Amino acid sequence: MVLRRNISWGWIRGGSCPWAYFITICTYNRVCLFGTNVDGNMVLNDIGLTIHREWSKTPLLRSNVKLDVFVVMPNHIHGIVLISGAARGESPSVPTTNFRSPSQTIGAIIRGFKSAATKQINIIRSSPGTKLWQRNFYERVICNEGELSLMRQYIVENPAQWEFDKENL
Repeated sequence: MVLRRNISWGWIRGGSCPWAYFITICTYNRVCLFGTNVDGNMVLNDIGLTIHREWSKTPLLRSNVKLDVFVVMPNHIHGIVLISGAARGESPSVPTTNFRSPSQTIGAIIRGFKSAATKQINIIRSSPGTKLWQRNFYERVICNEGELSLMRQYIVENPAQWEFDKENL
């Protein structure tokens, strides 16, 4: 299941979004927890659907974040994250109503996702305190429209390449 978005490079580099990132986040010890790959297509289980749902919530919690394409694989997630405005950790004010993280860095965004997803998955598995994710994550700044196209293509085609994927242990 690949989520497709149509965010233009003009939005990214038009002054409102200084940062676009290609992200990979892997499960702890690269254990396949999120579903199976059947004939080059991802079939997400309950845990994988929870990961998909939690990732999709990111822009709801962080108004300066947009998600581009992403895919949940058996033991990792790939996605493109776009950050606008106060992207370097600046926060104009402390929120008083709805929760919003004061830090808007890519690290804070991923940390928030990992925390929320882990909590939900550990409820599903009745396994409080169990690690879900590898420490850290892979990020690559996307510098131009050509790179953006290549990263999108990689993500969309990733399920079909699972047999050859270095994350497929």
